[in-house]
Amino acid sequence: MLNESNHFATQAIRTGHRRTPEHEHGEPIFTTSSFVFDSAAQAAARFSGDEPGNIYARFTNPTTQIFEQRLAALEGAESCVATASGMAAITAICFALLKAGDHIVSSRSVFGTTTVLFEKYLGRFAVETTFVELTDMESWKAAIRPNTRLLFLETPSNPLTEIADIQALANLAHENDCLLVVDNCFCTPALQKPLSFGADLIVHSATKYLDGQGRVVGGAVVGNQQLVGEEVFGVIRSTGPTMSPFNAWVALKGLETLSLRMKAHSEQAMAVAQFLSEVPNVERVFYAGLESHPQYELACQQQSGFGGVVSFIVKGGREAAWKVIDSTQMLSITANLGDTKTTITHPSTTTHGRLSEAQKQLSGIDEGLIRLAVGLESVEDIIDDLSRGLGV
Repeated sequence: MLNESNHFATQAIRTGHRRTPEHEHGEPIFTTSSFVFDSAAQAAARFSGDEPGNIYARFTNPTTQIFEQRLAALEGAESCVATASGMAAITAICFALLKAGDHIVSSRSVFGTTTVLFEKYLGRFAVETTFVELTDMESWKAAIRPNTRLLFLETPSNPLTEIADIQALANLAHENDCLLVVDNCFCTPALQKPLSFGADLIVHSATKYLDGQGRVVGGAVVGNQQLVGEEVFGVIRSTGPTMSPFNAWVALKGLETLSLRMKAHSEQAMAVAQFLSEVPNVERVFYAGLESHPQYELACQQQSGFGGVVSFIVKGGREAAWKVIDSTQMLSITANLGDTKTTITHPSTTTHGRLSEAQKQLSGIDEGLIRLAVGLESVEDIIDDLSRGLGV
């Protein structure tokens, strides 16, 4: 029987699985749309909430629940709700906790699609967003209004790996009756636990490191029972952006090796970042594990590792960046990340391609910027492949 004293690796492998009468050793996949009740009275009790149990796979499925319970345990949380994608997780939070006339303060250094969601789609429902510099506390303070409800950020940020002071922002949020939402995609709970620094909600794209092999799409919201188990769950139940049982099974199997993989990703990324720092035509390297990183000391305080994402600017703008990318023979040119396979992309024309030029400039998305998600191949081979287009 597991308890809170069990170590991370044990919880990542064991939490949530309750064997069926078949006594299976591996977690089963429940491929069913609905569940059968013993009686009409039991059906009524399930639907009214008087009796716990499965009802309909849009919002109750045993396989998905194993993933939810396991991820909640790893984050040190009361509750987790799995979603169809990371963006579905963010949207569910907004639907659950915001109304017309409310206000969000968001880091400018967020995923491009998150910016589009906040500005274009939430704006249609009279929810306004103010974007600020992630590391500028005075900007956060100045942006808060009486109707501000959420502070939203990614740390480390995508793609510049900026680090936010989670505790300071949590204090600011709570002093102003706001909630702090932290996207923990880059670190995962293996390297960082935002709730321990005062965050109220955690967002995950399970598509990334939680799965870890680029196999499925999924997301999750993690937090306390009231906010997540009731409010966010209610949105998922009613609107349906649900993680499928198969995707949940894949992701929960990914959790079993999460601590090992994140340690290896961090070690590999550090080696690549150090290599890039010595390349003459690389203007700047963004990786919090480098002592030259502006928030290096803060990262050391909040994180047990620095993750697998390294970004860098090459001299010569877009043409030079595309040359580096196109010269690789092994690396995967794709905008996804968190895979065992190293991926490489040009943020200005992919992940942040829908932003205006002004938004890109404010977010530091330079035309010469390249983002690497360093995988688990031989680090020597990764460096050799990058060297082809870097002239070294």
